[in-house]
Amino acid sequence: MAKFRRRTCITLSLFILFIFSLMMGLKMLRPHKAAFGDPFGLDLLPEIRQQTPHLVKTFDSQKSDRIDSETNVKNLKSVEITMKPSKASEPYPEELPPRNYFLHVFYYSWYGNPQFDGKYIHWNHPILSHWDLRIAKKYPQGKHNPPDDIGSSFYPELGSYSSRDPYVIETHMKQMYSASIGVLALSWYPPDSNDENGEPTDNLVPTILDKAHKYNLKVTFHIEPYKNRDDKNMYQNIRYIIDKYGNHPAFYRYKTKNGSALPLFYVYDSYITTAEKWANLLTSSGSQSIRNSPYDALFIALLVEKKHRYEILRGGFDGIYTYFATNGFTYGSSYENWAKLKFFCDQFDLMFIPSVGPGYIDTSIRPWNTQNTRNRVNGKYYEDALSAALQAHPSIISITSFNEWHEGTQIEKAVPKRISNTVYLDYRPHKPSLYLDLTRKWSGKYSKERATYAFDHQLPVS
Repeated sequence: MAKFRRRTCITLSLFILFIFSLMMGLKMLRPHKAAFGDPFGLDLLPEIRQQTPHLVKTFDSQKSDRIDSETNVKNLKSVEITMKPSKASEPYPEELPPRNYFLHVFYYSWYGNPQFDGKYIHWNHPILSHWDLRIAKKYPQGKHNPPDDIGSSFYPELGSYSSRDPYVIETHMKQMYSASIGVLALSWYPPDSNDENGEPTDNLVPTILDKAHKYNLKVTFHIEPYKNRDDKNMYQNIRYIIDKYGNHPAFYRYKTKNGSALPLFYVYDSYITTAEKWANLLTSSGSQSIRNSPYDALFIALLVEKKHRYEILRGGFDGIYTYFATNGFTYGSSYENWAKLKFFCDQFDLMFIPSVGPGYIDTSIRPWNTQNTRNRVNGKYYEDALSAALQAHPSIISITSFNEWHEGTQIEKAVPKRISNTVYLDYRPHKPSLYLDLTRKWSGKYSKERATYAFDHQLPVS
């Protein structure tokens, strides 16, 4: 009997040892970071960041694309959801080409939400009426109602964010960095001034400069058509910008042919001010001349119509840009005219800066403007624009835009979203980073191409 018990104990011990060895063997076959309770590939899933409270959740990105309207918008009035990409989806710094300081992107800091601003700003953009009352009556009126209903045909991965949120600013800089963009052209109004749907934003400039510097990005200024803009107050505002921000390491300067490193300013809607007034500021004999002074700079005029070429010359500007992302909308934004515009600029020693965009759709705020919509065609429209720009051998290429969501020109990350009777556009079947990835690809191409014809291969002086 004692022998039988010993034999039984030995057999049982051997069986337990066999089972334990089998389990250890199976564990060795699992992914390196997985424990027995972890689902396979958990470390590859995207994260969801909730800003209030700061919680992080994970779920499969393909499943998230198919979320129905109820779960997608549930509780968004009390919780703003921010999508963060998985680390696996972001290129490592060593995989990125260097920043291209001849590739600029227009950037808008006019968005606000209750958490940071006490109210929604710009996301609640009004629906603009057509100037013809007969046409206007055919379309809805009123304002958008964030956070779910925003003035855009796309929905940001960061939600209806505030431009004052330091996390948002840093995320934007990371996205530009990942796209190998070198310079952001910041939409700017003087202190205590703003666009008709926004609030003053000049007090954000120091934070934007600091965050840009962290990623070796530069900041230039896109001067908006503020109220009563003329040669006299432009002189004061240029002095203000250079005095207050000109010594920051992220402040952009362009090295000219004669070796000078000058600030560069884009001037939106420059044509609404007469050439004579611009000449007061921008020619050496002008009554408010900024030339050959500590505030001298490169001033880039917006060219809309063909006739603007000679007005820009008479006004004393240093170059032209085209801004609009709609091919065919204006003379300047039509790709077929870029070679002629470059030839004109070369004749008169002007910089030519074509503006490219991923598409255009502003029907969320101008529902009557469908004729100017340009479909993105899964990135093809953007690549065609970039290809056309490269063929013109430009001084700089500007991108419209990083985050002008109202006009659907953003390259910032967007995500699928649906609310009741509205389905937002998105970048599927591609990732939310599609247009950042395409920008990085063409940034490298432009850098190589530019080195074959430009005199200034060096980085800008800051």
